[in-house]
Amino acid sequence: MSRTRSTAAGKVLEVLSAFDRDHPSRTLSEIAQCTGLALSTAHRVVAELAEWGALERTEDGSWHIGLRLWEIVSGCPRTQILRDAALPFMQDLYEATHENIQLAVREGTDLVFVERIAGHRSVELLTMVGSRFPIGSTGMGRVLLAHAPLDVQEEVLDSPLRAWTPHTVTDQRTLRAQLDLIRREQVFVSDRQLSESTVAVAAPVRIGPAGPVSAALGIVIAASSASRARGLREPLLRAAYGISEELGRRTRTTV
Repeated sequence: MSRTRSTAAGKVLEVLSAFDRDHPSRTLSEIAQCTGLALSTAHRVVAELAEWGALERTEDGSWHIGLRLWEIVSGCPRTQILRDAALPFMQDLYEATHENIQLAVREGTDLVFVERIAGHRSVELLTMVGSRFPIGSTGMGRVLLAHAPLDVQEEVLDSPLRAWTPHTVTDQRTLRAQLDLIRREQVFVSDRQLSESTVAVAAPVRIGPAGPVSAALGIVIAASSASRARGLREPLLRAAYGISEELGRRTRTTV
């Protein structure tokens, strides 16, 4: 038995970890199977989580994450200040481009999307708020990787990289060159790296104009409109700089 599952809190975390983007709902037997908990134990933990509001039951008897858990997660200080600072600039950037605007942060060697603005005429995305991908998989992820600590960079570069499309860069030498380019130019065009239908333009967001990189801001357009990417660099950089200034100001006032 794992050390995590040996505690009451560990069992709760095991059950909550059974849900993800690919499995937004689970039956009780599926929860027991993927957590390794006995069915009776899974039933007890699920019942307690449901009573508190962390899980909700659907009409077909399966379970999904409850609203109360979302309310708590949405108040995470690390992302709340960032989202509050970024949203006005993201909205302005959307009005100027009418394309998908995304904001993401690094967690370990993963990229986590924390905010998004999408128009009804924008290209469909694989990503959504709360979803995570390996940091080397996306343009925004590579911006964050370029500014990550060296041990994180080496861990990613030394691991096999998934080829999401025939265009995905998986060669370590090429990726190192891309990271150097990102650090020099502060903007990166990701051409069909995650999806054959999309091109992304990404830039770093800092805590203050010259502070450490805190997040990545990106514009995602249809691959058929890839010729627009160069023209999106300047408005993207202006928005990222504006967020950085505001984030620096808010961070100073909360310290």
